[in-house]
Amino acid sequence: MRLALEVARAVRAAVGENMPVLARISATDWVEGGWTVEDSVVLAGELAGAGVDLVDASSGGASPAASIPVGPGYQVPLAARIRRDAGVLTGAVGLIVEPEQAEEIIAAGEADLVLLGRELLRDPYWPRRAAAKLGAEPGWPAQYIRAV
Repeated sequence: MRLALEVARAVRAAVGENMPVLARISATDWVEGGWTVEDSVVLAGELAGAGVDLVDASSGGASPAASIPVGPGYQVPLAARIRRDAGVLTGAVGLIVEPEQAEEIIAAGEADLVLLGRELLRDPYWPRRAAAKLGAEPGWPAQYIRAV
């Protein structure tokens, strides 16, 4: 934990106060007797004190003994717990693929933002499709206007 806090402080010092600093953590390793979400609540609070603005709560992947309950939004409760108990802004990840699912996570207060990884590799236009599906008019960056 000490190294993570040193890195957080160094990054904060390097980027200044006007740039957000995010830290991705593995909120649990899903192993009996291993790292738990309770440990992550403590870590997240310490990271916030070291200048981190938002904790991206991922999990697992560190042990072949892990028993990970993979399913849509399976890591969202980890972000929700850290947000609630550490009082830190969080980002939710983990098989978030539908716009309504992402919207509900935010509306329910389970996280402050949703981060997409593999879904954007599969569908790079996901943000445009999501905006349209949720009733917004998706726009294009000015640099793309000539292409569309």
